[in-house]
Amino acid sequence: MSLLALLHLTCLGLVAILLVAAGAQDLRTMHIANGLSVAIAGLFVVWAAIGLVSGQMAMSDLAWAIACGVGVFAVGAAAFSAGVLGGGDVKLLAAVSLFAGPARLLDFLVITALVGGLLGFAILAGAPIGRAVAAGNGTLRGRLRAGLPYGPAIAAGGLWVAASLGLS
Repeated sequence: MSLLALLHLTCLGLVAILLVAAGAQDLRTMHIANGLSVAIAGLFVVWAAIGLVSGQMAMSDLAWAIACGVGVFAVGAAAFSAGVLGGGDVKLLAAVSLFAGPARLLDFLVITALVGGLLGFAILAGAPIGRAVAAGNGTLRGRLRAGLPYGPAIAAGGLWVAASLGLS
């Protein structure tokens, strides 16, 4: 294995660690630190540079990946302004979308949505997840108002992206 290939895989491993940290932090606090999303975006810069130097990524691939990140951020910003997503969720989605690019973006979003749906059902069923624990309100209305930590769902989709990139 070449040094560039090892660095490429190291970037993906670090992304996986940061995604797990973001998911765990969101579960505990209903907040995702900006530093985690910035670090993932920074790792994308390193990962993409390695891909360009090694010939594994074309400039057009880089442009499309950036377009995916910007597009997801724009849609996420609209969802944030409507109160549907938190700001940390939007930034994390956009950072991971850089890695997903157009080839893996739909899969990333579908996996994220499915895991988010499962988390939502678990909260409605009474699972002590996120603010539902702190709220101490066992009613359905209380669980609905407590909010959904979406970081673990984004992390699950992002881990799939990192794994699929590592295997290709």
